[in-house]
Amino acid sequence: MKTWIRLLVLSLPVMGLFAGCSEKVEPKPITYSQLLTGTEKKAWRLVTFQVIDNGKSSGVQNASSLFEYACEADDQYVFYANEERRFEYTNGPAKCNDNEADVLIEDNWTLINGNSTLEFAFPVLGGKYPWTIKNLTENSLTIEYYFPDIEASYRFTFNSTTK
Repeated sequence: MKTWIRLLVLSLPVMGLFAGCSEKVEPKPITYSQLLTGTEKKAWRLVTFQVIDNGKSSGVQNASSLFEYACEADDQYVFYANEERRFEYTNGPAKCNDNEADVLIEDNWTLINGNSTLEFAFPVLGGKYPWTIKNLTENSLTIEYYFPDIEASYRFTFNSTTK
């Protein structure tokens, strides 16, 4: 019995040494808005679209077919992580005109409805709409807008171009 007590008394300080050596690591999870913006800003390129009319899908189409000129298909949608939540629609590497500005549209973006809706100016449809976020990962964003009066929706998928 004395041996057990002696062993217990001697082992407690040794266990205390090992317990004091652990470093508490607290992970910092990415917030939903950081998936969209990165830590400073994040650029996205429109890659596919889909029209859903009365529940019937057109199938996934290449986004380049939306544009009259190939130089428009590489334009970038840039979401900033600043307080103003700045948004820019910028020219991609291929400009349509040498005199064309780098930034084509400047506006702001907003996440609403518990982060399920993203509102921003989308030049393809010529206005600012509340888009339902169907999917948002570090590399992919899919949004959809439903037109209740015609029972149709447009779904667009973007890929991140920010490394």
